[in-house]
Amino acid sequence: QLQLVESGGGLVQPGGSLRLSCEASGFTLDAYTIGWFRQAPEKEREGLLCINTSGISTYYADSVKGRFTISRDNADNTVTLQMNSLKPEDTAVYYCASRRNWACSNVAHVFGSWGQGTQVTVSS
Repeated sequence: QLQLVESGGGLVQPGGSLRLSCEASGFTLDAYTIGWFRQAPEKEREGLLCINTSGISTYYADSVKGRFTISRDNADNTVTLQMNSLKPEDTAVYYCASRRNWACSNVAHVFGSWGQGTQVTVSS
């Protein structure tokens, strides 16, 4: 069974950093493109950035450019989202998702598997 599990969320002060991990089980990540999304209360799910099977990343949200980076470690079957200079407006549940395709996307429905999400709260 394909499964993704996010970890690393929590409470952080504005300006702080968090490192989210997306670990796959039941399949190997190297053939999958991975996207990170987030959903804040009463807002639609937002595609943030994505990394394809070649390790090329694409940013979809201007609000995170220069602050968030995505990387993958196929040996560990993990994709990481490094979040720096966090702001209160980054507060949301963060999800990783996979699609068996080389191309990145910020369209949620093209991703076939999703993690359960991890809460990130940025507050003083």
